[in-house]
Amino acid sequence: MRHTISILVENKFGVLARVTGLFSGRGFNIDSLNVAPTHEPTLSRITAVLKGDEASLILAIKQLGKLVNVIEITDFKEGQAVQRELVLVKVAATAKTRSEVMQICEIFRTKIVNVDHTELIVELVGDSPKVTAFLDLLAPFGILELARTGTLALKR
Repeated sequence: MRHTISILVENKFGVLARVTGLFSGRGFNIDSLNVAPTHEPTLSRITAVLKGDEASLILAIKQLGKLVNVIEITDFKEGQAVQRELVLVKVAATAKTRSEVMQICEIFRTKIVNVDHTELIVELVGDSPKVTAFLDLLAPFGILELARTGTLALKR
């Protein structure tokens, strides 16, 4: 089962290692992990998308709460959070295929951030299914490179 967890932590050395170590020690596979400072420079938010069973998750959350640098833990249930990903994708776009690639980009409301004679770099922000659908449509043109942030989430 997939779980999205948001963990507010003190922005200190080693906190991320302790948190991820706890997840791996409990047998969770981390699908995506995103960490960055918040508006408060002393705090960071860790957003993790995990695969594992509910009982293990409950135990892991209890153990996370015991870590010194953990301030707050939120386990988002379906529909409780706004979730987004950012993806940068470099796609082959020759003179022959460029207009078709750009039409797909327009449909998904992307931003083209770099244009070259043989390729485009496109930025897309959206939920995970939207990102996946976009990448599936670009695949036949040739995805040359890809960078994906993983999920970010905030409670509604």
